[in-house]
Amino acid sequence: MKKREVNPSPDINELERELGREKQKQKFRKAVRSTVYTLVVTAAVAVLVATVLLPVMRIYGNSMTPTLTEGDIVLSVKGSKFETGDVVGVYYGSKILVKRIIAQAGEWVDIDARGNVYVNNELIDEPYVSEKALGECNIELPFQVPDNAVFVMGDHRKTSIDSRNTSVGCIETDDIAGKIIFRAWPFKKIGAIR
Repeated sequence: MKKREVNPSPDINELERELGREKQKQKFRKAVRSTVYTLVVTAAVAVLVATVLLPVMRIYGNSMTPTLTEGDIVLSVKGSKFETGDVVGVYYGSKILVKRIIAQAGEWVDIDARGNVYVNNELIDEPYVSEKALGECNIELPFQVPDNAVFVMGDHRKTSIDSRNTSVGCIETDDIAGKIIFRAWPFKKIGAIR
């Protein structure tokens, strides 16, 4: 008969080392799980804030120069109360246009041949406009802004297609995506939008 070989029992030091390795594996798994959970929650919160509270927009085109230029990245805030002079993002088909509110519902807008803008027969102060122009205007002036709408114009009056043109017209207040409040890019221009 053959003798069976019996494996010697591990000694206490080997058992302690193996137990230590298992504890290290558990700590590592727990740290990885915690890190992944934190990253997922952070990403979800960032997406929620970016889409619900502070939508981020990239400027395309030059209709808002010199205030905003192509490639600028801006933050907007959603709301329901917008004032004359606010720079806003407005839904236009599948796009968002960025324009400035010039007049509110019920107000009368008139623009002379040199590009001076009058609201309710008063010339408005427009320090944000570097070059006045009548632009692409095909509406009959003076023009009364309809109920639940605003009259918007781009700051670069020569090239902006806005409420002066029937292709855009006045913007219903429900179609305002948000007020542009802050430029986040480029770094040299970071700051509040006025």
